[in-house]
Amino acid sequence: MTAWRFGAFAPQGWKTELAGIDGAAAQWQRCLGTALLAEELGYDSIWVYDHFHNIPRPSHEAVFECWTTMAALAQATSRIRLGQMVSCTSYRPPTLTAKITSSIDVISGGRLDWGVGAGWYDHEYRAYGYEYPRPAVRIGMLREAVEVVKLMWTEPDASYEGRYYTVAGAQCDPKPLQDPHPPVWIGGGGEQLTLKVVARHADVSNFGGKPDEIRHKLEVLRGHCRDVGRDEAEITKSWSPELLVRETEAEARGFHDARRESQPWLEEWDSYRRATWPAPRSRSSSGSSSTPASGSATSSRGCPTTRARRRCAGSRPT
Repeated sequence: MTAWRFGAFAPQGWKTELAGIDGAAAQWQRCLGTALLAEELGYDSIWVYDHFHNIPRPSHEAVFECWTTMAALAQATSRIRLGQMVSCTSYRPPTLTAKITSSIDVISGGRLDWGVGAGWYDHEYRAYGYEYPRPAVRIGMLREAVEVVKLMWTEPDASYEGRYYTVAGAQCDPKPLQDPHPPVWIGGGGEQLTLKVVARHADVSNFGGKPDEIRHKLEVLRGHCRDVGRDEAEITKSWSPELLVRETEAEARGFHDARRESQPWLEEWDSYRRATWPAPRSRSSSGSSSTPASGSATSSRGCPTTRARRRCAGSRPT
């Protein structure tokens, strides 16, 4: 039977959800308070993005940095798991990422979920002075980065010779607390390249889309797993939808339609009704949403109650 876990995104500012809160200190308190409330209500995980500029366009609104936010939440919370949806490979050398993630796993008492992707926000790359290579190169860097990080998590002295990264006797102490290592969430649904990396290296896959689109990508992932000789059921599946918690469908639909004016990438409300959900074929599934709550699935403890989800939703400005 498929079991579901639910998480929530901390209001970090990437989608301008902190706009209207007066002062950076108060904005941080909103972010922190939401994480604490999610833990209190029984959510399984709290998530942040790895971005520097707002979307859909840079607007000089606060965006708290991914890993410093993770470190702060690791110290402030005690049970809830901590994830990134997802960290960008090329913003940091994988050796540094290994050190950061290992430290946060220890600080949090073994609660880190490492989310990682190839990166896509070209404006951000150029503004911060990062090279923005073509997709095949970024995905190749993603694959090598995951290999480097896992090597440094597990070996006393890590050496690696790849096309994009070279490591010569790198030490990463302390090691993560989780055995054999923190779960690796790989974000992205590219069928020719990204899902091949998922098939080889991911503990958890993550991509969005409507149910019929998810069904298709799961079939592609199964094919890649067969090609590399891996049991596809070993990979936990997660989904990244937009989740609205309101008293009535009419209220939720009205709020969604209003949001589409400033966030045109959101799907039309009825597009999800025209799709058929894929039947579960893995031991677990998951989902993540950004407004106003998110989730990831694989818990036998059950999901937060509707009242609890509504309280967490209410902790963010709408």
